[in-house]
Amino acid sequence: MVRRPLGNHHDGPDTLLVTPETTHTEPVTAETENLRKLIVGVRFVLFDFDGPICGLFAGLKAEQIARELVEWLEQQGLSGLLTDEERKHPDPQVVLRAVSSRHPGSDLVTELEARLTEHELEAIAKAMPTAYADPLIRTWRALGCRLAVASNNSARTVTAYLDDRGLLDCFTPHIYGRTSDLERLKPHPHALNRALIAMGAEPAAALMIGDSPMDYQAAQRAGVHFLGYARNDETFSRLRGAGAKVVVDSLLAVLTALRCHA
Repeated sequence: MVRRPLGNHHDGPDTLLVTPETTHTEPVTAETENLRKLIVGVRFVLFDFDGPICGLFAGLKAEQIARELVEWLEQQGLSGLLTDEERKHPDPQVVLRAVSSRHPGSDLVTELEARLTEHELEAIAKAMPTAYADPLIRTWRALGCRLAVASNNSARTVTAYLDDRGLLDCFTPHIYGRTSDLERLKPHPHALNRALIAMGAEPAAALMIGDSPMDYQAAQRAGVHFLGYARNDETFSRLRGAGAKVVVDSLLAVLTALRCHA
């Protein structure tokens, strides 16, 4: 079944969401062809982690972690470092970025980042694998494609999760996560550029799969192609608003297209 983005959009075929149940109407065929063109011939794939590979905080809510980081700052008498909006934001990365922007490179940022990493590592036990991510990863690897992770999560977290899923060999050693220099988190292309250089990849031969405007912006800056993954309409709208041309709501669409043109 074809699902359109929220609202009454009439932007043409490329506003349609590719789903695994697409019917053979002309617009869907055009969008499916866009997906095919995007993935066929790709030799390097850079995955974001939380979203395209798994739902990291499926069992441990990100909002809860953000709240605990804010509470820790309050206990240190430092709640004034955050705006009201940052204090209430459900994404713990926002808290970390906010403190880093005001005290870059400080021991405070180091401590806060370590606390976030510990929460991420805790979350692995209840993380929810993204549907079809595992077979997609294995299929791409079996076809000789080189894979990397470029994430704003800790590399320790990514490595531990992939190891648990038996996927680590598909990526090793190309796992690039959060560094101590938080100014280089996506949308900065630092992680993507590290992956490209280490793999000896030409940007034009590489594809980034991400689920946020920051992923799209990082891909644009690194000069690599981009495929959006949207779990829901809100994510789809954000990706489309950022400029992503091809967005899927299931990785089955990607896996099917890959197998059909292997």
